[in-house]
Amino acid sequence: MKIFFRVVLGIVVAAVLALAGFVIWAESEPSIAEIPPPKAESFDKADIARGATLVVMGDCAECHTAAGGAPLAGGYALPTSFGTIYGSNITPDPQTGIGTWSEAAFARAMHEGIRRDGSYLYPAFPYPHFTRVSDQDVQAIYAFLMTRPAVHNVVPAPALPFPLNIRLIMAGWNLLFFEPGRFKPNSGQSEAWNRGAYIAEGLGHCGACHTPLNSLGAEIRQRQYAGGAAEGWHAPALNAASPAPIPWTQQQLAAYFNPGFAADHGMAAGPMMGVSVDLQSLSETDLTALATYIASFAPAASATKAAEAEAAAEKSTYGITTAQAMEEKGPATTGEAIFASACASCHFEGGNQPFYRPVPLALSSVVNAPSPRNLIQIVMAGIQPPAGAHGRWMPPFGAALTDQQIEQVATYVRRHFSRRPAWDDVGKLVGQIRKDGGS
Repeated sequence: MKIFFRVVLGIVVAAVLALAGFVIWAESEPSIAEIPPPKAESFDKADIARGATLVVMGDCAECHTAAGGAPLAGGYALPTSFGTIYGSNITPDPQTGIGTWSEAAFARAMHEGIRRDGSYLYPAFPYPHFTRVSDQDVQAIYAFLMTRPAVHNVVPAPALPFPLNIRLIMAGWNLLFFEPGRFKPNSGQSEAWNRGAYIAEGLGHCGACHTPLNSLGAEIRQRQYAGGAAEGWHAPALNAASPAPIPWTQQQLAAYFNPGFAADHGMAAGPMMGVSVDLQSLSETDLTALATYIASFAPAASATKAAEAEAAAEKSTYGITTAQAMEEKGPATTGEAIFASACASCHFEGGNQPFYRPVPLALSSVVNAPSPRNLIQIVMAGIQPPAGAHGRWMPPFGAALTDQQIEQVATYVRRHFSRRPAWDDVGKLVGQIRKDGGS
């Protein structure tokens, strides 16, 4: 019966979106004329250089470059709750890329979510954020992209079910959820805060992952930065709902952005690792501004709360006393035995280690998160910095441990190192992540 009502509801919603989309489409300009591919020398060198920085700021290559593919040539598969969408080719190839797009056509895509031919883009391309980007910055991005090597690469069509595969429906979605317009500074905030807001709410599109979505895939504005999902990972809350035992500060966020590690929280992993690598290319001023803005959502730093969290972490450490007790009495659980053999050599307090000491697990946002998803992903796939990048390393255990063993060790880690409630359905999630191919 529930499935029946969901189907009916889906049909009704699709019909409403389609009707709204038709009304809007009937009044809109269907296309912008093609142009001959512009010559690279026609663009200002300063614009190209600034565009290069802005493209990194937006992490554009992450979604527009397939694994092993040419940069920005598209084909990256982005899973969503509705189906798979593939990053488009944004090189200046005239047949499969944007080589025949005018600057006006490119700006319309960025600011309004409409392609050159007049069809609608899906919000997996975060135009609800890019609409905030200034005209000058969009111009610079266009200059950079149109001077990249043209790569002929046909990108697969979105794998979406009917009627979501009809792009016209997105006009109705825009009517309900899209608020076009450039960023407007808040006169009551500092220059650094406003610069950080411009980055986060615009090209950085931080809310696309860290804000929960409604059933139609739109950000729930009333719950900004309350936590979301990204490519099979949990994107933790950045506001007062943050699972971090020690509240994030501006200084800790700046360290997390560059070099991707914060002493009281841990290191970037999953999709955030690529973001942190890109952020390392930004200026110190921009990183400080971004950290200033994001930190404004977190509760005020409290020395008392930090001391309490550190004291609790000290009590739960896996150190010599824990190891001796287990040696004398044997492990209390299979999960503890797995932790002792596979994890404790690094996550062990005391003595000297010939490498970076990990953050105490009791302080980790991953261990204290509302979902075990990220811990399972890390246990399975480990943590390895992108090729050529610096960062901390953890080996993968997905091939060495069974699903049941991963469930057991994750359950033990949560119980031993966190004061939060036990996770539900850990085993079910392990199986789903394994089925989906790990991270």
